[in-house]
Amino acid sequence: MYAVEVRDHIMIAHSFKGDLFGPAQKLHGATFVVDVAFFREELSSDGVVVDIGRAHDALKATLGPLNYQNLDGLPQFAGKQTTTEYLSRYIFDAMADAARTGALGPGGEGIVKICVKLHESHVARAWYEGKV
Repeated sequence: MYAVEVRDHIMIAHSFKGDLFGPAQKLHGATFVVDVAFFREELSSDGVVVDIGRAHDALKATLGPLNYQNLDGLPQFAGKQTTTEYLSRYIFDAMADAARTGALGPGGEGIVKICVKLHESHVARAWYEGKV
């Protein structure tokens, strides 16, 4: 299996509901380092998994509307707990859509799996991975 990974980051604010979250029930900030890996069984006819520039552009387009935002106030997250795990799936869905719709350019249609990792700190991360 071949893979290409791109990285970016976002700075957000959010809060959680429920005793499980302790002090995180209050509004707090987080800086997430976001890694997205694209997997193919075989390389494209151009010898790549996916164009790295287009993959990075797709990630930036997904993260841009979230950067420097309070996620509690964004309509796409209404009623959701924007945990690290939840956000990794949200980003996965956008990246999978980019692969399916051609936003990743030639070769994107051959991507069979994507893994999205959100690094919450140097000691904690969460991810979602799945088939495209």
